[in-house]
Amino acid sequence: MRSFYLTAFATSVACAASVSVGAQPASHMPAAFAPDNVTSWVLERPAQDDFLPPPSGPGPVMSEPGHPYIPNGAGQQQTNRIADLSNPILKPWVIEQMKKPNDEVRAGKVPFIARERCWPTGVPGFEVFAHAAGIYMIQSPKEVLIVQELDQQVRHIYMDVPHSRNPKPSWYGESVGHYENGDLVVDTIGMNASSFVDNYRTPHTDQIHVVERFSIINGGKTLQSTVTVDDPGAFNMPWSAVQRWKYSHARSILEEVCAENSDAFFAYDVVPIPNAGKPDF
Repeated sequence: MRSFYLTAFATSVACAASVSVGAQPASHMPAAFAPDNVTSWVLERPAQDDFLPPPSGPGPVMSEPGHPYIPNGAGQQQTNRIADLSNPILKPWVIEQMKKPNDEVRAGKVPFIARERCWPTGVPGFEVFAHAAGIYMIQSPKEVLIVQELDQQVRHIYMDVPHSRNPKPSWYGESVGHYENGDLVVDTIGMNASSFVDNYRTPHTDQIHVVERFSIINGGKTLQSTVTVDDPGAFNMPWSAVQRWKYSHARSILEEVCAENSDAFFAYDVVPIPNAGKPDF
């Protein structure tokens, strides 16, 4: 596992995207989003890999009452997730699909989590992908990159442009963004149905439409995302959730390669690690 400077990483990614990015001093906390900036953030609470509920209205799937999820590092015995299938957002076929992994966890089996088998997370699953790793936001006038330190998964957000008429379905879909009153607003469509929206293995369809509003609050100390998910194929109604990160002064990013290490570190039979059928080049 190696580390390299975020500024160098930002420059290499920016060159590939034909943009120019400048990193702000590590001591400066941003008051709001602005182009030509690089910031790093870590989860506000250790192991905060679940969404928080919204202030009001339908919210995300959370743990079944009486069976709380307890992550590693919480000072208590770790438990695996059992999804609350009474959440009114869930359509019947979704509930039926989620019953199986719930039953397997009750039987003592290890559940599938995307990050542990090196699978892309999609949106909004990207926001709860990390356990303790950070995210890095590389801003330019035409594009924003959000880089997940864990496995270096990258989201591309194209600024101030409309969606394509018929985007080809992909793991991360097509994200377009704009700045609004100091916030970064991201609209994502065109995802395939292969990912989950959270770590409770909640599925979605290719009709999913996600809007994220990233806000810098608390005097620059906190990055907050308010997520709205609309998928009439999987959910009875649109629902919202919140995620938060705290500002990090770190200007380096760990190169945490997942697939090359997983045979030793995640040697259990849940879902296969993705493998390419042929070389990329």
